[in-house]
Amino acid sequence: MTRASIVSACRSPVAPRGGALAHLSLPELAAPVLSAALSRAGLDPAQVDEVICSTALGPGGNPARSIALAAGLPEQVAGLSIDRQCAGGLDALALARQMVLSGAADIVMAGGAESYSRQPLRYRTFADGRPAEAYTQAPFTPWPERDPDMAEAAAALGRSQGISRAEQDDWAVESHAKARAQPPTEAELVPLAGVSTDAFTRRLTPALCSRAKALSGDITAANAAVAADAAAFCVVVSERVAADLAAPKVELTAAATKGSRPEEPGLAPLVAIGEVFRQSGLKASGLHRAEIMEAYAVQAIACVTGAGIAPRIVNRGGGALARGHPIGASGAINAVRLWHELVARGSGTGLAAIAAAGGIGSAALIRL
Repeated sequence: MTRASIVSACRSPVAPRGGALAHLSLPELAAPVLSAALSRAGLDPAQVDEVICSTALGPGGNPARSIALAAGLPEQVAGLSIDRQCAGGLDALALARQMVLSGAADIVMAGGAESYSRQPLRYRTFADGRPAEAYTQAPFTPWPERDPDMAEAAAALGRSQGISRAEQDDWAVESHAKARAQPPTEAELVPLAGVSTDAFTRRLTPALCSRAKALSGDITAANAAVAADAAAFCVVVSERVAADLAAPKVELTAAATKGSRPEEPGLAPLVAIGEVFRQSGLKASGLHRAEIMEAYAVQAIACVTGAGIAPRIVNRGGGALARGHPIGASGAINAVRLWHELVARGSGTGLAAIAAAGGIGSAALIRL
């Protein structure tokens, strides 16, 4: 096989933790989205070879298998669950691409699902008799001094890059404004639990930003994305399958995940972006659309600036600051949004990129 194409892409609405989607299990959250993506591509569930699902906070086991069964896929679809934290949603696409290009599969459902609301309680135990200790974040390096809190790392990034709080707040205000001006289409969204649009988007103002709770340094509740629940899936197919479909065929041309300095996770996407540019021979000037993760405004600003991407093509319908951050699903949501941007445009090349804890960055290029 010489090409892997995305022929359908959709997502659920994004709702803040404890909100409208909080009562849904991972299969209840993800299976309707997976089924809708297949239906919109004109494919039968019996044709699916594999489901790859990213989840960072899930209950363990193999959620991808449960999601596949809940969606009515054949029992021979084993399901593959992956966890590379925030990067996992794009990594699922990269794995699907490799399966198709290698000839191991013709149709792969790739994406992510995350319920922050139903995050399990976690405890670590000790052999020396100490009582079990609760924790919410696993270590991302073997060195505590190089494993900062994410908000603290974002604040340090702002200082090192000279990005002021005013610039970060302006980015957040613009993200909400763009999301309100260009809400997601019915083709992009799969309504769930009576929710048919992203619940968090609002009329954010500089005055509201000035009163936002400080998290660390210049990082506040206004310029950092909220924890959220959501699911997103893309249908990745071989040339043989794509040839028989009427659906748009957007080629997944390059994908990369790269490690960088663990204490600077916000800059890690730059390494992955550089790698997909190398693979494709493309430069930033050749992009028509980009979806860059906004876990923090400072992170998005640093990546857009560092990669030389024109801000006018970035997150044209708003980013995670205006939606929320369902960790393992966020990269897949960026890919879904990018796919719809290119289909609406009718042609072009798009970039999706995201950072993950531990100094990891993932990026993917798609082309119509």
